[in-house]
Amino acid sequence: MPDLAAPLIAWYRDHARDLPWRRPGFGAWGTLVSEFMLQQTPVSRVVPHLEAWLVRWPTPAALAADAPADAVRQWANLGYPRRALWLHRAAVEIRDRHDGVVPRDVDALLALTGIGDYTARAVAVFAYGDRHPVVDTNTRRVLARAVDGRSQPGPPARRDLAAMDAILPAGDAESAVVNAAAMELGATVCTARAPRCEDCPIADRCAWRAGGYPDTGDERRRQARYEGSDRQARGAVLKLLRDAAAHAVALADVLPDWPDPLQRDRAVDSLIADGLAEASGGTLRLPR
Repeated sequence: MPDLAAPLIAWYRDHARDLPWRRPGFGAWGTLVSEFMLQQTPVSRVVPHLEAWLVRWPTPAALAADAPADAVRQWANLGYPRRALWLHRAAVEIRDRHDGVVPRDVDALLALTGIGDYTARAVAVFAYGDRHPVVDTNTRRVLARAVDGRSQPGPPARRDLAAMDAILPAGDAESAVVNAAAMELGATVCTARAPRCEDCPIADRCAWRAGGYPDTGDERRRQARYEGSDRQARGAVLKLLRDAAAHAVALADVLPDWPDPLQRDRAVDSLIADGLAEASGGTLRLPR
């Protein structure tokens, strides 16, 4: 396998974006919150929400002391609002199980609500400086092209961690930089649709480039159209509940003019099932 670490480290030091979670002293709680928010959400949308969140809840205990509804409301329009509930539950677990300190151990992190392989290792690496492979969508694309000679990665799999581990240097600090650099390269240069190979620090070691950029297919899941979807209906119901502040909304007043009443009702039912809304006495409200 070609040495990818050295050029990635050199490139990252000169080209990394200035992002809040990369600044010294950002802390494990801020890192955890940022990773929850960054899932399937662009950086530009996350930064202002992250800063507001940490001003309001600078510690896990501060968030745990407030109601889940406050977390959902503060989440605003970030999308995938179950993440707000999961983050609140994780904060409660951190307070109750870990004395309010975000754990360092990967297994302890994995035991928290809403935390999977990526987030657990991201916190351990970027907040605590430990050596673990960290793999997100951007990293997987870089590995698929540079190592496997594929135009796009296959579906996520456990082997992705082994593939990333194979290019990491032995030292903790250097491996953390390589993890971050692979993500940054995939996000800004080795992009899905228009890679800028002329700006890539590992272009001379890239198997995909050496093979003449073959089209090996794209197995990525396609996001269903939002307009007219059940997701749009869920978002509209949730916005209504957020705007209602602490008040409950009569079920009869929940999107009465929605063009598809059955879709609206499915949205209400699914929000209740996900714990994002509560129905009682003919009313609907955010979870208490």
